[in-house]
Amino acid sequence: MVPSNTIFQIFLIFQLCLGVIGNSLLLMLYIYSFFLRPHVKKLIDSVLTHLTIVNMLMIISTLIKNIMLSFGVPNFLDDVGCKAVLFSFRVSRGLSICTTSVLSTFQVITITPSSSKWACWLKPRLSTWILSSLLCSWLINLVIYGYMVDLVIAQTNKTHAGLGYLDGYCQNKYFGDHNSWSFNTIIIIHDLFFVAIMMWASLYMLIFFYRHHKRAQHLHSPSLSSQPSPERKATHSILSLVSCFVLIYWLNNSITLYGFYTKGKIPRLESINAIFYSMLPNHLPFFTHEE
Repeated sequence: MVPSNTIFQIFLIFQLCLGVIGNSLLLMLYIYSFFLRPHVKKLIDSVLTHLTIVNMLMIISTLIKNIMLSFGVPNFLDDVGCKAVLFSFRVSRGLSICTTSVLSTFQVITITPSSSKWACWLKPRLSTWILSSLLCSWLINLVIYGYMVDLVIAQTNKTHAGLGYLDGYCQNKYFGDHNSWSFNTIIIIHDLFFVAIMMWASLYMLIFFYRHHKRAQHLHSPSLSSQPSPERKATHSILSLVSCFVLIYWLNNSITLYGFYTKGKIPRLESINAIFYSMLPNHLPFFTHEE
């Protein structure tokens, strides 16, 4: 019988290969369209390219460390390595959430008829709005997580007991300090804000497609009304994608907060959470193609 640790190692490696290969293929597709087929490229492709790069960085920065940990590699990261890996991961995770909310809002603006005043005003300015939104996302996440860099060091506490961040290689500089709640609150507010935008955009699209489907029913023959409509397919796609994202997001954050505030640390908990981290971005590059 195969040991559970071996199965876990294989699963982590599979997640890494799947995430890197899948996102690399998407990135090559966008680069190919940008340089060799410029007549078919769309404005949203630039956002998807950005999201693909961010997702790949997020997967690499979280899974490689946990794969090394699962194989028992000692002292894989020193102080500089811990700062670099954790900073890269947290920034890319924040950018993934921000960029996905930009994608959701882009979809809302795109499907809204130009008869709407706000859509009529915003559609000609979409390229400027997208660039400004992505730059602001970078600035916000660099400022928030730049503060964190000085607080992370290589692991010195081997007892796995106390409040604070601790995994197999890294930990808080002031492990056991009770004053981290303010920084965690800022991160939670940041995530909730962009997830709320995503959920609002998805709800708007659901209502829009539902109303459009009702209007289309009056124009179609009864024989066609029983067939699955594009609106119904789009509605199911939005529901499944957003439900998956929100579920993984809350599972991930619940495990993170539990691991941070519980005194008795569980060594494998961070690796299990890494699986959820890697699952979070895997379906996002296909968001606009499903609708």
